[in-house]
Amino acid sequence: QVQLVESGGGLVQAGVSLRLSCAASGVTISSFAMGWFRQAPGKEREFVAAIVGSGGSTYYADSVKGRFTISRDNAKNTVYLQMNNLKPEDTAVYGCAAAHSVTRLRVGTYVYEGQGTQVTVSS
Repeated sequence: QVQLVESGGGLVQAGVSLRLSCAASGVTISSFAMGWFRQAPGKEREFVAAIVGSGGSTYYADSVKGRFTISRDNAKNTVYLQMNNLKPEDTAVYGCAAAHSVTRLRVGTYVYEGQGTQVTVSS
């Protein structure tokens, strides 16, 4: 059974940092592009960041560029999202996903996705 399990969310004040983790089991993520998405109440799901299988290239939504960093450790079968200088508008449920390409991650065509972890940023 394939599982992607996110962790690291929480309630924080604006300006601080959080690091999210996405641990995979039942699948080897090295052959997948991995990404993070988020969904705030009443809003559509939004692409946040993606990283290719080798980790050599990364991609970000304009809203998080310069503040968030995606990385992966294929040996640990885990993907991370370092979030710095958090803002109230970053409040959302953050989930990770695996797909066959970054393009498919951007449009939400996932092979696997996790349940998500809540991030709440207070002003």
